Amino acid sequence: MTFILCIETSTTNCSVALAKNGVVQTIKEDYSAEYSHAERLHQFIDEIIKEANISFTDLSAIAVSKGPGSYTGLRIGVSAAKGLCYALDIPLLSVPTLLSLASQVIIEDGGYIIPMLDARRMEVYSSVFSDDLVEIRKTEAEILSEHSFEEYLQKNTTYFIGNGVKKFSGICNHKNAKFIEKKLPSAKEMAIISFSKYLKEEYENVSYFDPYYLKDFVLG
Repeated sequence: MTFILCIETSTTNCSVALAKNGVVQTIKEDYSAEYSHAERLHQFIDEIIKEANISFTDLSAIAVSKGPGSYTGLRIGVSAAKGLCYALDIPLLSVPTLLSLASQVIIEDGGYIIPMLDARRMEVYSSVFSDDLVEIRKTEAEILSEHSFEEYLQKNTTYFIGNGVKKFSGICNHKNAKFIEKKLPSAKEMAIISFSKYLKEEYENVSYFDPYYLKDFVLG
């Protein structure tokens, strides 16, 4: 039996989930507009362990959202995850933030999934995935224009998700563009991804692991 504690703090959503064999057992989230990670994260972790009626020593691993995203949010989440791994002597797993965000989209008739996170002004962090969540374009920081992602939009229906969608929906009128608004990365989607990585022993080095910031520090 594998218990993995999943931590997601890359955006304003402070999200913690406990998964057993890749299935979420309980989850705590705070979708407030302001960052609450410093106040909520450890509270959520303690509450989840108590509600699941297990102890910290029952955990098999800690999974953390690796970025990109908010510098401060990622730093808080990774610090908490590494602290737990050190204290419990268990593995650290990292989950690409844009992959877990893309996992919220279910496609039945093919197409592309483009998760995008706000990077201030008209810039976003984005990646491109196939309908079966294979990354076909690496994560980039880019300034949006009306011609962004045309190579995918011309080929098939393209689903955009994340807090960067509002920016792009205002300038993109392509018929193949589908916008999924008001969605943020969540620890829920980390469950199955982290379990798969655990089974493959794709662990991070706790001493040297850092979040994937993508850009130099910008407060927020």
